Amino acid sequence: MERNLTHIALFAALIAVLGLIPKIDLAAGVPITAQSLGIMLCGTVLGARRGALSVLLFLALVAAGLPLLSGGRGGLGVFAGPSVGFLLGFPVAAFVAGWIMERTTLTAGYAATAASVIGGIGVLYVFGIVGMSVMLDKTLPEAAFLAMAFLPGDVLKAVLAGLITQSLARMRPASLLSRA
Repeated sequence: MERNLTHIALFAALIAVLGLIPKIDLAAGVPITAQSLGIMLCGTVLGARRGALSVLLFLALVAAGLPLLSGGRGGLGVFAGPSVGFLLGFPVAAFVAGWIMERTTLTAGYAATAASVIGGIGVLYVFGIVGMSVMLDKTLPEAAFLAMAFLPGDVLKAVLAGLITQSLARMRPASLLSRA
């Protein structure tokens, strides 16, 4: 139990640290950040349940007002902006990525890359596009077109998540809780 709490808190901190990398603002008002890499890693390393809990802890701290999102954003106001769909999709994306990692027999690197693409991009984009559509008063195809600006960077992050997870599996196999 105590070990699980430590891992959950550690990965919530990792997401916060990735927020220190400067964001790139897009015209739609949703920034490109490194924090989605942390979401992917939560799922691929911690597994479905612990990964989602880690992200929920992070979002609770953001909602409480801590400026943990990229650019020093925090508070309930961020849940009323165009990135609300992505924020609400974070725990679901981590859960799906972790669920895939727990059930696939692929090697850790390939499994983590696939899980990151499906959970960290596919699932996250569903939530993000719906959120952008509602908050920006756009149709779903218009919001999907705006979201495509994130795709090249997110594919790169999915590959990085795969490489990082593969490295952890090689160096310390017991640290890959999604495969325990």
